[in-house]
Amino acid sequence: MSDLTTERLLLRQWKDSDYEPFAALNSDPAVVEHFARSLTRAESDELIDRVKVSIEKRGFGFWAVEVRETGRFIGFTGLSVPILDAPFVPCVEIGWRLAKDAWGNGYATEAARASLAYGFGEAGLDEVVSFTATTNKPSQRVMERLGMTHDEADDFDHPRLPAGHRLQRHVLYRITRAQWEA
Repeated sequence: MSDLTTERLLLRQWKDSDYEPFAALNSDPAVVEHFARSLTRAESDELIDRVKVSIEKRGFGFWAVEVRETGRFIGFTGLSVPILDAPFVPCVEIGWRLAKDAWGNGYATEAARASLAYGFGEAGLDEVVSFTATTNKPSQRVMERLGMTHDEADDFDHPRLPAGHRLQRHVLYRITRAQWEA
């Protein structure tokens, strides 16, 4: 896998120096507001280790994202193959998680566009999905800016969350290669 670059960002394989800021990001209540819980340092480190293997194995995954001008790590964006008992699986999903102080700059959309270009180009994908809790309006806006479409019939209850959990209901967005190329 080669690095992906945008006007302002570098999407790359993870470095040892990413572990600490990623753990801080995963324990920030604002960042994990739409997740079931924050991650411990060990869980955060394990996530990086799994993602690194995915990138090496598939050529894509959740790439570390840094701001090119400063070299500062701000989170991840990329493509993943979720292991989930859901009607739309198997699939490839696009996702992002950025540090709170990186929000509001268009970084998620910029990095996600580069990820989709890679997915529909080099990786040869036909469709990419994205999903999040119904409460996560900022991520849904990113999905819409990417040209992804939402059909309420695709919405689902996340199988890893207990019945009645405030985040159980999820929306699903999709984009096909033809929609991307249009």
